[in-house]
Formats: sequence, structure tokens, C-alpha cells
Amino acid sequence: MMQHTFVLQTKWDGGRNAVGSLQAQRLSTQISIPPEMDGPGIGTNPDEMLLGAAATCYIISLAAMLERTGIKATLAMQSDGIVDVTNGVFTYKQIIHKLTIKLIDYTEKNEKIAERLAFKAESTCMISKALKGNVEVLVQLTIV
Repeated sequence: MMQHTFVLQTKWDGGRNAVGSLQAQRLSTQISIPPEMDGPGIGTNPDEMLLGAAATCYIISLAAMLERTGIKATLAMQSDGIVDVTNGVFTYKQIIHKLTIKLIDYTEKNEKIAERLAFKAESTCMISKALKGNVEVLVQLTIV
């Protein structure tokens, strides 16, 4: 069995509305609570990072699957993270990936394969698997 270890360091000095830092091998940023949750909104925040992890994992997984089938395409996506606030409790409820696939060589066959892979990639992505049962992940697809 092979395992990968990813290391991330965080620092936080102060209370709820302070600003911290996050440092990883390929990522360095400030962190704080977002303004939507009455925070200072400096740098990124856990909500954006979770959404970013889900979006990048999904789009990279899909790109690899399309490549393996020989389908050339460009991918553009907006991802929305829906957080519910009930009785002061914040719960990440849903991620919606609004994906557009532009096929370089459009055929009906390529469209059907791309559509199948767009939904399969969401269920095979490592981050989607980690979220399963806790956060609903949906794909809204447009193919051109």
C-alpha cells in the first residue's frame, strides 16, 4: 500500500476575529472568518478552501478521464458552496459545480462520453468521496 502525506501549518494569534496564516508546500495565505459570517474577511477561509478542494479535485479528475478516452476539451466551471445557518449553527450543506465542457472535436458520440464522464468524475474524486454523506455535491452540465 502506498500513502501520501500532505503537511500544512497554521498559526493563529488572538480571538475569533483575528487573522492567521496557512503554509503548505505549494500554498501560502492568510486566513480569517469571512465577512458573511461577521469576520474580517482577510485571506481565505475554511469554506472557500473546502469549496476549492472539491472544485479542483473534480475538474482535474474529469480532465484526466477525458484525456484517457482521447476526448479533447476545455473546461470552465463555477462552483457554489451552500452553507446553512440554523440557530447559530453553520453547516456546509451543498456544493454545486456549474460545468461547461467545450469539445474540440464535437460529435454526438463525444458528447455522450463527456456527459457520462462529467458525472462519473464527481463520484470518483477523492474529495467528493471524503464529503459523501455530509455534503451533497451536484453537477450542472452544459456541453458545447
